[in-house]
Amino acid sequence: MINFKDKTAIITGAGQGIGAAIAAYLGQQGCRLVLIDVDEDSLFKLSRSLESEGVSVSPYIGSVTDEPFLNELAQDIVNNWGNIHILVNNAGIIKDNLVHKISNEDWDAVLDVNLKGPFLCCKAVTKFMKENNYGKIINIISRAWLGNIGQSNYSASKGGLVSLTRTLALELAKFQINVNGVAPGLIDTPMTQKLPDKVKEKLINMQPTGKMGSVNDIAAAVGFLASDQADFITGQILHVDGGKSCGLSSL
Repeated sequence: MINFKDKTAIITGAGQGIGAAIAAYLGQQGCRLVLIDVDEDSLFKLSRSLESEGVSVSPYIGSVTDEPFLNELAQDIVNNWGNIHILVNNAGIIKDNLVHKISNEDWDAVLDVNLKGPFLCCKAVTKFMKENNYGKIINIISRAWLGNIGQSNYSASKGGLVSLTRTLALELAKFQINVNGVAPGLIDTPMTQKLPDKVKEKLINMQPTGKMGSVNDIAAAVGFLASDQADFITGQILHVDGGKSCGLSSL
C-alpha cells in the first residue's frame, strides 16, 4: 500500500488533465500538495474539490519559467513544512507545425516551458532535497520524444527532458534523490477530446491496444515512482502508451 502521509509534493501544470489526476492520486494517499498553474480558474476549482475531500492543498498561480517565483516558493515550503519530498514536472505547452512553418517565437516558447521550466524547478528544490538526503523527481515526458511529425519543437523539448532526467539521476543519486520520467502516449485529456473524430479514430487505430489511456494510468505510474517502493529506480523513462513506443500495430 502506497502512503504519502507527511510528504509534501510540488506539481506543476496541475490545474487539469494529467496534472489534476496526479494531484488527486497523491492527495488521496495523504500527500500535502503544492499546486502550480498559470490557469487560475482551473487551479482553484481543483483545489476546492480536493480540500472538500480532506486533502491539504496550497495553490500558486505562477509560471515554471519564473525563477524568482520558484525559488521563493521552495523556501516557503521548507519554512512551513520542513522539506520538499516530491517534485512532479508536468507543465507543458504545444505549438505544433511542420519545421519550416514554426516561428522562432514558437520554438523558444515550447523549449522555455517544457525544458527550461523543469530545469528551473529542479534547481529550486534539489538544494533542499540534498540537505535532507531524500527526494523524488518525476518528469512528465511524452512518447513524442522519440519523434513525431509536426512536433519538432515539442519532441526536441521532451528529448532534452529525457537527457536532463538521466543526467540529474546520476548527479543526485548519492543524495538518495531519485529522478525518473513518465512518457504518456495517447491519453484521454481535455486536449485530445477536442480533436476531430476522424483524427481521434485514426490515432486510436494506430494504438496496439486499440484504445486511449486514461489520466489515472499516468497518475498511478507517477505515484509508484514517487513512492518509497521505487527507491532503487532512477534515471528511467517509463512509457505509459499502450505499447506505442514499441512501434505501430498492424491495421
